[in-house]
Amino acid sequence: MKYYIIAGEASGDLHGSNLIVHLRKLDTQADIRCWGGDLMQKAGGNLVKHYKELAFMGFLEVLLNIRTIFKNIAFCKADIETFRPDVLVFIDYPGFNFQIAKWARKKGYSTHYYISPQIWAWKEGRIKDIKRDIDRMYVILPFEKEFYESKHSYEVDFVGHPLLDAIENRKKTDVQKFRQAHQLSEKPIIALLPGSRKQEIKKMLNLMLSVVEVFKDYQFVIAGAPGQEKAFYEPYLTSGNVSIVSGKTYDLLENAHAALVTSGTATLETALFKVPEIVCYKGSWFSYQIAKRVISLDYISLVNLIMDKPVVKELIQNDLTTKNLTSELSKILVGDERKRILADYDVLQQKLGGAGASEATAKLIYSAVTHHSKTVG
Repeated sequence: MKYYIIAGEASGDLHGSNLIVHLRKLDTQADIRCWGGDLMQKAGGNLVKHYKELAFMGFLEVLLNIRTIFKNIAFCKADIETFRPDVLVFIDYPGFNFQIAKWARKKGYSTHYYISPQIWAWKEGRIKDIKRDIDRMYVILPFEKEFYESKHSYEVDFVGHPLLDAIENRKKTDVQKFRQAHQLSEKPIIALLPGSRKQEIKKMLNLMLSVVEVFKDYQFVIAGAPGQEKAFYEPYLTSGNVSIVSGKTYDLLENAHAALVTSGTATLETALFKVPEIVCYKGSWFSYQIAKRVISLDYISLVNLIMDKPVVKELIQNDLTTKNLTSELSKILVGDERKRILADYDVLQQKLGGAGASEATAKLIYSAVTHHSKTVG
């Protein structure tokens, strides 16, 4: 069978790679063409475009790059027509994927969506597009199934969260070897996860690093995004107490004592590694003014959304200051607040269920495609 998979971010590349692994186990003749990253390519996908060419953050940034986005959409449609896949699989990345799905439905392609767009956060009206354009939806958060089925009468499959797969299947690191390999000291590590896009990294990293001199008994280690060159981070390595580990975020989290994390999937990854964290977000003034008017959620981090309570502290926009970062970071390094967070993390993991999301999704996709093929045949 021929599969065309579209992911537009680092997290989508990770989950897409695990999906490809299981699709290839089920279908030894699988021909997989994809938009994603190095991980999807390594797993056996024929990479069309890398996500680092696609990632634009915020409303203003999208507007400034609108011509590039439209060119990519046109190129994607032409590439699909040439490849003629048996199924299209969309992984999150809704702005782009909804455009392709609408076109693909008219062309008669089988459309599957893995990792639902967060329409429960904003643009709930997109449910009409999903019902019209998506054959099967695979959701990864426990509350999403009720949202779709009870509120919108749209049947979905809850497959569990693929991060559990990624974490469970990885090879554990040796603490001393990790420190030696990256020339780290023996001080406890505070991990800095400023995001994967240049725009957000530039905005977040200076703020995160502003607390370094206050916590001299700790070392700060930046998680270098796999899509960025190490040279991009060099200007931020001005202190002897700041290091960088590129493309090894999970190894870093496994060895971290605490973390400062830009909002996004990384907040959940950090929690699943049982690392107390402060969630940070600061967008452009324009993007933030729009976002706060259209998003009606009580929290911005997946950890707090899933638990439906403030498990981790969120410092958003004007609240993200050196003073507040210093105060909140102090609370999670030792003491009762740290213990409370770790206890809540255990409950969070139970809510997400066990591992197996990637395998379950692959089986559902393969079953649906083979059934469709037999029906058409």
